[in-house]
Amino acid sequence: MDPLTPSLDRNLNDWIVEVNENLKRMPSDEHQHHKKVSIYRVPHTGLNDKAYRPQAVSFGPYHHDNEHLRPMEEHKQRALLHFLKRCGKTLKPFLESLSKVARVIEESYDMLDSKWSSSEGAAGQFLKLMISDGCFMLKIMRTSTQRTSIQTGDSYAPDDPIFSYHGERYTIPSIKRDMLMLENQLPTLVLNQLVTVATDSKQDYEYINNLILKFCSPFPRITKMGKCLHVLDVFRKSMLMKPKKNFQYDLVFWMGYGQNIIRSAAELEEAGIRFKKNRTKSLLDISFANGVLRLPVIIVNDTTESMFLNLMAFERFHLGARYELTSYLSFMDKIIDNEQDIALLHKRGIIQNNLETDKGAAELFNSMSKGMMLAPDDRLNFVLKKVSKYRKNPWNVWRANLFHTYFRNPWVILSLIAAVLLFALTIIQTVYAVLSYNK
Repeated sequence: MDPLTPSLDRNLNDWIVEVNENLKRMPSDEHQHHKKVSIYRVPHTGLNDKAYRPQAVSFGPYHHDNEHLRPMEEHKQRALLHFLKRCGKTLKPFLESLSKVARVIEESYDMLDSKWSSSEGAAGQFLKLMISDGCFMLKIMRTSTQRTSIQTGDSYAPDDPIFSYHGERYTIPSIKRDMLMLENQLPTLVLNQLVTVATDSKQDYEYINNLILKFCSPFPRITKMGKCLHVLDVFRKSMLMKPKKNFQYDLVFWMGYGQNIIRSAAELEEAGIRFKKNRTKSLLDISFANGVLRLPVIIVNDTTESMFLNLMAFERFHLGARYELTSYLSFMDKIIDNEQDIALLHKRGIIQNNLETDKGAAELFNSMSKGMMLAPDDRLNFVLKKVSKYRKNPWNVWRANLFHTYFRNPWVILSLIAAVLLFALTIIQTVYAVLSYNK
């Protein structure tokens, strides 16, 4: 141990001790260590901090025992007892199962406090936290997706504050919002181990994935997703399920440089570009062809900002995660300037706006994507280039002006048809007159 110099400031001496301790705990292969991490702390910036902090319940170590979240701890213990009663097992087999993978679970958390570290002798506390939080999460999802406590075989009261229709209406929405926060995640490994022991059978990860999707997603896509990291990862992948068609890039557009200057949705429609909703719900499914820009349907409500900010934070911090949701929001920001654009996209069935005003929805998209730019080689950048090229074509603009001038009002259309018929009859009459004169 390095001797401490008396002449040094006391704070510097404390720093020396802290660095030496951190040096001992430093992983031998730092790259492999970062690859194992999937749950991160989001730095405090003063902007939208509330979007990353749970308001109803804590999952995992980061926000455990926060004062405003303590009331939910009682319900976690009730859920644990009901979980054990339903599967007819004691706590011991669950502890044994999770203790085998405790180190892997622990390594999923970035900057984990030493009080939870097994190297500091806190393995028991950590396992207790994982089991109680994991059982609570499973009970919440099962009760909500199976609708009634009778179906789950539990004996909850009809007016139970959590596990009842009352709880589903007033409490579950807040819990669902908290479950989609990056700092408030449990590894799916925890849920899988609990289900495996409870059912005496090895469950594949698709069971957990489907349970999460039924609970969290407005458009549950029951499909094979493979092993996922946590609830937020499952939800993100469900929003990015690739459509069946393959996207091919046009090399003409790939040669462009910098960011495209694109007009808002209302201005694009004035230039003859039509908006249609895609049948798929994938946020990757954005395409442009023959003057039609196809976009996926999105629901905008009070939880949208928190959901997207946490998804973008995960893409920013996690190694190997592509910036696909970030790109989507950047794309939407380019075509949404104000409430007129929201109203247009709502009319086309693309945005289902459940906020109080269209202006609020427009400000939401603009604020979430502030400071973000599409990469030059991003696929959505190619889509923007095609839209921009189409809009600059004089023939397309002329045709759009013709439509907006003459074909929007049915009376104008009838008048135009009558004028054309009159003009045609006049020509025919003139031709007959000329022929009669020649005879």
